[in-house]
Amino acid sequence: MTEIGFYHLTRTGLDAALPRLLGRTLAAGERAVVICGSAERVAALDTSLWLAPEPDWLPHGTRLSGHADLQPIWLTTEDEAPNGARFLFLIDGATARLDAFERVFDLFAGSDAEAVAAARLRWTAARAAGYAVTYWQQGPRGWEKHG
Repeated sequence: MTEIGFYHLTRTGLDAALPRLLGRTLAAGERAVVICGSAERVAALDTSLWLAPEPDWLPHGTRLSGHADLQPIWLTTEDEAPNGARFLFLIDGATARLDAFERVFDLFAGSDAEAVAAARLRWTAARAAGYAVTYWQQGPRGWEKHG
């Protein structure tokens, strides 16, 4: 069964939190797909991941770079996993076929009331659909699991 984690960004922004989670995913031997809310977000994330210094640099690709099957991380706006990823990261309120993945990471900004309200609706829908859901919030020492 798919496990869905809701990640409440309260201490850092997406640009700081997402690369750390992606790094952990790669370290675990998994591939990831990141579904973004817009093509502009894909482009910005692509640039920031390419410019990250070692050891934070993360190999990845997009539709523009191609070779999806060779990419451990795939950035897209589509509900797809052409790199065979089992881990899905949803940002900007993006949605996808959840049951196609082993783990789903739904990241949302704690400073945005609309994003928090939308995440609550996604949580309720996922729980009602029978998915195993968890809530994570950034704490002083990293991610803390609640309830």
